[in-house]
Amino acid sequence: MHMMVSRPEQWVKPMAVAGANQYTFHLEATENPGALIKDIRENGMKVGLAIKPGTTVEYLAPWANQIDMALVMTVEPGFGGQKFMEDMMPKVHWLRTQFPTLDIEVDGGVGPDTVQKCAEAGANMIVSGSAIMRSDDPRAVINLLRNVCSEAAQKRSLDR
Repeated sequence: MHMMVSRPEQWVKPMAVAGANQYTFHLEATENPGALIKDIRENGMKVGLAIKPGTTVEYLAPWANQIDMALVMTVEPGFGGQKFMEDMMPKVHWLRTQFPTLDIEVDGGVGPDTVQKCAEAGANMIVSGSAIMRSDDPRAVINLLRNVCSEAAQKRSLDR
């Protein structure tokens, strides 16, 4: 789950009890990311770490070897239907270059017109809401997103 809350520490145990298997929090929302990462792990969940568009990717880097997934927000968090921020793709590319096995997710404005940029930059996990829900054929959109990501990941593995 992706927790867009101001005090993510208070929700770790309740989410674990509820059955969550991954807990993603915003780096900007905590003063002690290391302790929160430890708490999430101790509660049996994988760790995701999100950064908002205004946060540099280097701020996330010290934690990258302790997390399972990095999430680069491609809109300002809060509501759906926003325009994709292509200028976030260098963050995704930098993370992929520095941490080749890390799961990298993008969230915000991702759909058929933007997924290729995300996948080529190195994202292997995609969040897409409005593009799927507003589509006449949601299944086709999901398949397209999945296929674009899979093909880009295969190409990256061949390029190594």
